[in-house]
Order: sequence, then structure tokens, then C-alpha cells
Amino acid sequence: MDPSALNSPELLQFINQEKERAMLNEMVAKLTNVCWDKCVTGSPGSKFSSSEQACLSNCARRYMDLSVIIMKRFQNMQ
Repeated sequence: MDPSALNSPELLQFINQEKERAMLNEMVAKLTNVCWDKCVTGSPGSKFSSSEQACLSNCARRYMDLSVIIMKRFQNMQ
């Protein structure tokens, strides 16, 4: 591979997109684990109960809100 190709804008953009995709996948996995453990207390059936649905929705919303706050603080530090 041509060493100058390692610094090409296209490659750097691709790498950044892949990093963002990996971060998003990691966030979804953590969100799923945390909210599942908190909200699904019994053995899961074919549907979530209304309280499980509400808990999962609230948990996901809080997790996403907190993630946005953390990201903004990191951006302000740079």
C-alpha cells in the first residue's frame, strides 16, 4: 500500500465513521444490558408488561440523555 494513501481524506473519513459506528454499537449493547437487568424482573414472555415497557422506555431515555450530556462535556474540554 502506498504510504501516502494512509493519510487520504477518504480513508480518514472511513475510519472516523467506523469508530462512530463502533461507539454506537457499544452504547446500544450497554443500554440493552443495563435496562434489561433493571426492568425485566421475571422470565420474559412474548410481550413486555406495561410496567416493563414504561421502565425500558424511561431507562433508555435517561441513558441517552446522560450520554449526550457526557459527550457535550468532553467536547467542551477540548
